[in-house]
Amino acid sequence: MKTINVNEKNIIITSIILGIIITFLITTKNYAYNMQQSIADEIIRLHILANSDSEEDQLLKMKVKEGVTKMLEKSLKDSKTKDETRIILLQNLNNIEKKAYEIIKENGYNYNVSAKISFEQFPTKQYANITLPSGEYEALKIELGDAKGKNWWCVMFPPLCFLDATTNTISKEDDKKLKNILTTDEYDIVTNLESKKIPIKIKFKIIELWQR
Repeated sequence: MKTINVNEKNIIITSIILGIIITFLITTKNYAYNMQQSIADEIIRLHILANSDSEEDQLLKMKVKEGVTKMLEKSLKDSKTKDETRIILLQNLNNIEKKAYEIIKENGYNYNVSAKISFEQFPTKQYANITLPSGEYEALKIELGDAKGKNWWCVMFPPLCFLDATTNTISKEDDKKLKNILTTDEYDIVTNLESKKIPIKIKFKIIELWQR
């Protein structure tokens, strides 16, 4: 019977440990990816890109955000489904571009505006008391001028762009809507990702590293 020397024993132990680590990473990645995709299937986001990172262009971006979300607030508040929200946004793309351009002109600029519905990659982001994991989401994308500046985002469905100004949290009505469209696990993740669900946060971080 062959005797295993120390080096061979170390190689075997190392191989077993590496195998366990790789299995864990693959399992974790699959879980996090599937969970993110499930959440993304129920959500439409808003993505506004400023012309540049100058203070003036960033301020202009926020003015456009305020004007566009205020214009859409009433119709989106009544939206019951993601599909209904998409239809409302598609029907209003021209109005969105016109509103953004009006604000740009009022502030002394002459940037072009582009608005469309597309699928975009988002990093893990927190909005008020909601955190969404990184991944691909359907979004209303508004580009101002060269669209080379920092972006601003929120969620069009459920309509989380409209915060309670006193608490900086989504309303009880919108929170209820979020609970209705997500599973219990998904809701727990997006409302606790930054604080209570540390293992989940790590899992979604693995997705970002894997994508790179």
